[in-house]
Amino acid sequence: MQFTHRVDAGRRLAEAVRHLKGESPVVLGLPRGGIPVAFEVAQALGAPLDVIVVRKLGVPYHRELGFGAIGEGGVRVISEDIARRSGVREEDLAAVERAEEKVLARQALKFREGRPRVDPAGRTVIVVDDGIATGATAAAACEVVRAMGAARVVLAVPVAPPDAVAWLRTEADEVICLTTPRAFSAVGEWYQDFSQTPDEEVVDLLARAAARAGSPSDTGTGREAEAEVEVDAGGVALAGDLALPAGTRAVVMFAHGSGSSRRSPRNRAVAAVLNRAGLGTLLFDLLTPAEETDRANVFAIEVLAGRLADATRWMRARESLPIGYFGASTGAAAALWAAAEEDNRIGAIVSRGGRPDLAAQRLAGVRAPTLLIVGGRDRTVLELNRQAQQELRRCENRLEVVPGATHLFEEPGALDEVADLARHWFAHHL
Repeated sequence: MQFTHRVDAGRRLAEAVRHLKGESPVVLGLPRGGIPVAFEVAQALGAPLDVIVVRKLGVPYHRELGFGAIGEGGVRVISEDIARRSGVREEDLAAVERAEEKVLARQALKFREGRPRVDPAGRTVIVVDDGIATGATAAAACEVVRAMGAARVVLAVPVAPPDAVAWLRTEADEVICLTTPRAFSAVGEWYQDFSQTPDEEVVDLLARAAARAGSPSDTGTGREAEAEVEVDAGGVALAGDLALPAGTRAVVMFAHGSGSSRRSPRNRAVAAVLNRAGLGTLLFDLLTPAEETDRANVFAIEVLAGRLADATRWMRARESLPIGYFGASTGAAAALWAAAEEDNRIGAIVSRGGRPDLAAQRLAGVRAPTLLIVGGRDRTVLELNRQAQQELRRCENRLEVVPGATHLFEEPGALDEVADLARHWFAHHL
């Protein structure tokens, strides 16, 4: 059995675990590749989805020898026998644990974006990964989940070697595996597409699952009535996510920057704030998956602007609402270029860390009120925005500098300030 990709594997795995629906389970995915699979399982079961962040503890100078594992909430599963027989000093083992605790905390915060973790205590928990090679990580996850108080632990994976499945049946109450090939060398050989799952996809899938599971105030996402759509951009089909809160007054279309996508956690965080303010949002990919493989395409501003303008016409045919653009990095150049078209009638533009210089020849034609937001420590881009502002002669415009922020606005509170500035600008002009 071979799987097309992780979504395909997740849907097939969901069929195999349907008998667990009556137990009101919790689905926990192992990052990163396990999350797309777990998302499909949770969706089919109507179950809450969360990430299970586990760190294996390896003996110093012999890291493949594990002496335990740690999970969130201070959960420790330690083999005192292995730790003792390793011959390593207790303080050195403790140093390993402290270092892994820091990594675990960073990962959990990044993946959940501050949401509380789902409590597995007293629940049937389905631990999901995209496949198993040795089984060490899966076994550690099962141990950690049991230590967290799970009533029953089920391990569900699309593919694994027979010997690993046999061993894992001693670690979990039930193991569900769709295929156990004897000729097994790597998980990836059983997928047609086994490309790496980026962090931002994990963040996005967890946020979407949380939004479905509760109200905006519960999840912190603020996204309502979100649907996956296929945007027709001049005959090119582009994947998108459209959110239309109740009483939507206008729609903001997001143009992401180079190396990013509609799953950008920064853009989605801004979109969530706009949704809570009653603004609709459309996050979509400006390039097809095949086009993204050519790095030159992400700097083809005229092409990206054309896609954005075509997508705008698609959006207007679907919803009769005022439209604004939110552009990041090179996406901001595409937004400004597209807005300069005579018939585009864009109500407002916000640029986050944008490169308006890449649309220099079209800036004089922009008529939509434009807000340029730049980090105070993003000095080169800040200077480019100051120069570009002089070319925006036909529109109201403003340059806002976020003190202490760098290009990606990763500093505490920086992205919140961006979102607040964008919310005010769009609410006023749209």
